Amino acid sequence: MDRVVSPNAPAGLRAAVAVLVLAAALAGCKGGAGAPPVPQDPAADATPVEVAAATRRAIAASYTGTAPLEPRAESQVVAKTSGVALEVLVEEGQQVRAGQPLVRLDPDRARLTVAQNEALVRKLENNYNRARQLVEQQLISAGEVDQMRYDLEQARAAYDLARLELSYTTVVAPISGVVASRDIKPGNFVQINSPIIRIVDSSRLEATLNVPEREMAKLRPGQAVTLVADALPGRSFTGVVDRVSPVVDNGTGTFRVVTSFAGDGELAAGMFGRLSINYDQRADALVVPRTALLEDGGEPAVYVVRDGHAARVGLRLGYNDGGWVEVREGLAEGDAVVVAGKAALREGTAVQVLERDPPAEVAGKAPAQAAAAQAAN
Repeated sequence: MDRVVSPNAPAGLRAAVAVLVLAAALAGCKGGAGAPPVPQDPAADATPVEVAAATRRAIAASYTGTAPLEPRAESQVVAKTSGVALEVLVEEGQQVRAGQPLVRLDPDRARLTVAQNEALVRKLENNYNRARQLVEQQLISAGEVDQMRYDLEQARAAYDLARLELSYTTVVAPISGVVASRDIKPGNFVQINSPIIRIVDSSRLEATLNVPEREMAKLRPGQAVTLVADALPGRSFTGVVDRVSPVVDNGTGTFRVVTSFAGDGELAAGMFGRLSINYDQRADALVVPRTALLEDGGEPAVYVVRDGHAARVGLRLGYNDGGWVEVREGLAEGDAVVVAGKAALREGTAVQVLERDPPAEVAGKAPAQAAAAQAAN
């Protein structure tokens, strides 16, 4: 059989050799079918997941919302009399005090009116004093004296009004604050009751939230408020709940909560803020990452790894705080809950737990070992 069959051999001989070769091949196949099966690794069928342990930590219950910051007090200064502006004494951005002069208007007309009324008052005072002497001598009637007294009082009132008009030629700040805008220049003619300067008191800033009525029993004045402003990333500011409206708006089903912050720092009126009001806190709550919760539309639940398999566990939840959620019932401290890979799990699915954050020294060995292996080859 080791000899090669010559092409010139008879056809019968060549056919016999082919039959013998086919028979040997079939015998080899039968022998392979009877060999023992190769064992398979059970871990190859396990679903890889990442887990986190249920731990205890402080957790707070809070209401969050967004609102712009507004000044606690604001005044639109108007001219109480008309006239030409001779001086404008402040600029935008300048700090002013209540009663400080802002604008001086032309006072000449008002001064003449004061002088005219002052002279009239003096004349009527003299006439009234002489009439009182004459009535004692019964030279004039008591009715004439009463009329003179009435005229004198009326003249004094007109005199006081003229002096008040004269004081209006100096426009003063009604509140303390910062000049936010100025709509007047020296030489402008100012009409009565026209707005000329806007003052904002930014020493205290307020943010108003419209809160759903279900939160009404939880929020009250004095509670701490944390604010993060979009204009100041990475910074947070602390304030308090200043006022809580006792009335719910019928149209929106909300009530007003006014929070207050110190405005003498980096915060400014008009900034948009994200506010969080902490109304309760638990110092030692059992919590799990929010990412562990199943999102299948059912009751709150997580997958817990037990003996290498996934077990679905229903939960009774408590407060939510950032990326953590409180567990009132269903878990014990140390339980390993699945935080990644849970979408592929079912009850009893075999799992392979992956390291979430491998130690630095372990992670650093892999490149070194790979380089050594490559050098050996």
